[in-house]
Amino acid sequence: MSGAPRIPCVGAIVHDFGGRLLMVLRANAPAQGTWSIPGGRLLPGESPEVGCAREVREETGLDVQVGELVGRVNRPAPGGGTYLIDDFRCHVVVGTPLTPVAGDDAADCRWVSHEEFRGLTTSPGLTEALREWDALPQ
Repeated sequence: MSGAPRIPCVGAIVHDFGGRLLMVLRANAPAQGTWSIPGGRLLPGESPEVGCAREVREETGLDVQVGELVGRVNRPAPGGGTYLIDDFRCHVVVGTPLTPVAGDDAADCRWVSHEEFRGLTTSPGLTEALREWDALPQ
């Protein structure tokens, strides 16, 4: 097991002024067809902060300022290995339109309220992690 790849990844926890959470519908494995926060693998040599902003832009079209590290999770990667995911609190850059547009590997994206979040099928462990970090939508 020690030879299995460890793949550095990032996730973005982005709330709007109303407390809604930015979510993406995953178009690809892992967790294809489930809702999650924007994120993905870091590129070689890329810092977590730069990668986090890039992933949000690619998946939603929104520009964000990456803030503090909220938490870390490990998830199994397809074909073996482990995704090492650093999740950051992010804020939409002032002047950026607040309407997300799905791109890259997102089949859909939207802001969700607490009630809407409860009705979504989310990626494994997401709800528990967001609850632990007090980052669920309001």
